[in-house]
Amino acid sequence: MNKDVHLHLQHSEAVVAGMAATIFAGYVQSRQISENNEDAYLRKAVDAAIRMAGYVDAAVRSDEEWLKKEDKTSSML
Repeated sequence: MNKDVHLHLQHSEAVVAGMAATIFAGYVQSRQISENNEDAYLRKAVDAAIRMAGYVDAAVRSDEEWLKKEDKTSSML
């Protein structure tokens, strides 16, 4: 039961995992989790975190996205 697990998450994966952990903690805090539904709520938390990240990605431009747009615009001049 004490298997060593080694993970190397990319930055975006780590961010989504953190979001999912926060969402899952909310389920635990509200006493919605039992032995019978823990896996279902883990998946639900991950799904919600992925959706949330997708909404943020669509709504917000990162610094790199702005720089790429400016580079294309300035090279057109």
